[in-house]
Amino acid sequence: MKKYDALYIFTGVAKDDVLNANLEKALAEVTKLGGTVVSAESLGKRVFSRPMAKKESGVYVKVRLEMEPSAVATLRARYRLVEEVFRVQILAVDERREAKLVAEKAARDERQARREADAQTKSDAARTRTAEETEA
Repeated sequence: MKKYDALYIFTGVAKDDVLNANLEKALAEVTKLGGTVVSAESLGKRVFSRPMAKKESGVYVKVRLEMEPSAVATLRARYRLVEEVFRVQILAVDERREAKLVAEKAARDERQARREADAQTKSDAARTRTAEETEA
């Protein structure tokens, strides 16, 4: 099983329950082909830079999924038949790049925590000095 990122565009979706139903129908195709859905994140409604097929905007949903590489072409073909899916883009995830991004995020979080701890220490020292000066 290989990891993929898929970006779905749904048009004509006015309510969240309709979006969820359309997304469930689209993700059912993944499970029919033996894949699994790892995560799904709605990116919200966006206006297209130019109208496509007489549509002005759509709701974007990013999905991380795992499936066999041989099933991806079949999945794309099935999405052409699903009316609810306006567009879909499926890209393979580069595991080395993902590991590097996770390591960079961990390092950023550590630096931020260190900065916050230093700022808290300085703030506590300043309060202590102020309290000592007012007592004296």
